[in-house]
Amino acid sequence: MTITKSKPIIAAGGLIGVAVLAWLAFGFFGIHTAFIDSEVDQAGPVFDSTELAIAMEDEVEAIDGSGIPGEIITQFSGDFGGEPGYTVEGQALVLNDGTDQRFLRFENFSTNNGPDLKVVLRAENGDLINLGPLQGNIGDQNYELPPGVDLNVYNSIEIYCERFGVLFGSASISPTAV
Repeated sequence: MTITKSKPIIAAGGLIGVAVLAWLAFGFFGIHTAFIDSEVDQAGPVFDSTELAIAMEDEVEAIDGSGIPGEIITQFSGDFGGEPGYTVEGQALVLNDGTDQRFLRFENFSTNNGPDLKVVLRAENGDLINLGPLQGNIGDQNYELPPGVDLNVYNSIEIYCERFGVLFGSASISPTAV
């Protein structure tokens, strides 16, 4: 029986092939995210006016006697729904404290997990504003909105897989009655 040099080459090629497939599955496609939940539980957002009021509490009380920052109100709200094959649930709320600062808050939120999930605002004409990566596929979370965004125009909140161009679900928001 003669040992040929081709067997070690075939074995090395097979190992390299398995390594490439593993990298594609886990590194590029992110299949492991389908099996792992990422839970968050953030408290309500902290507005700059609240931080300023706390830092200057004595001075504010001396000036007007209140020391209380503006009341936080819900300006817009909507419920999430999933696209076919995906489950997206919870509420999208836009919170404001009477200043220019606004936060998008997800409450009782859950979705399927996936690679490269983003939170985006979409206008009816298709324009997008990317708010960044989804912080977790389960739980309450906050996203600061850029100043000056017209939420009557950008009135759809989407959970979007940027890597593969797949919409998981969305919430249409509308002004809340005060």
